[in-house]
Amino acid sequence: MHLDFLLIFGWTLILGVSLLAWRLGGRVERQVALLVVVMSLAITLIGLIPDKAIQKPSYFLVDGLFGAGLMVMAMRYTTAWLGVAVLLQAAQFSLHAYYLVGGKMYDTFYAMVNNLVSLGVLVCLTAGCLLAWRKRRRAGEN
Repeated sequence: MHLDFLLIFGWTLILGVSLLAWRLGGRVERQVALLVVVMSLAITLIGLIPDKAIQKPSYFLVDGLFGAGLMVMAMRYTTAWLGVAVLLQAAQFSLHAYYLVGGKMYDTFYAMVNNLVSLGVLVCLTAGCLLAWRKRRRAGEN
C-alpha cells in the first residue's frame, strides 16, 4: 500500500508538472517535460525487470541519457533553471555510479537522495514554466 501511494504520488507530480509545462511553458519547457515523462516511464519499466543485476546498469544508462538530454538543451537554450536541473541530474548520475561501482544494494539513503533530486528537477521545470509564462505576459502588456 505504501509503495503504491508513493508511485501514484510520484506520477501525479511528474504528469502535473509536465501538463503545466505544456500549458504555461515555452518550447524548452515542453521539450524538457517530454524528456522527463519518457525517462520516468523508462525507469518505471526497468523496475519491472525481475533480474536485479540488470536493473542497476539500466538505471545508470537511463539517467546518463537523461543527463545528456538535459545538457544538450542547456547548451542550446542557456537558461538558469535548466543549468540547475543539469547539476541535479549530475548528482543523480554520480549516486548511481557510486552504488553500481561499489556493488552496494539500494538502501534508504539511495531512495531519499534519488527522490529529492527527482523532485528538484521537477521544481526547476516548474520554475522555468512560471518564468516563461511571466515573460510572455510582460511582452503582451507592452
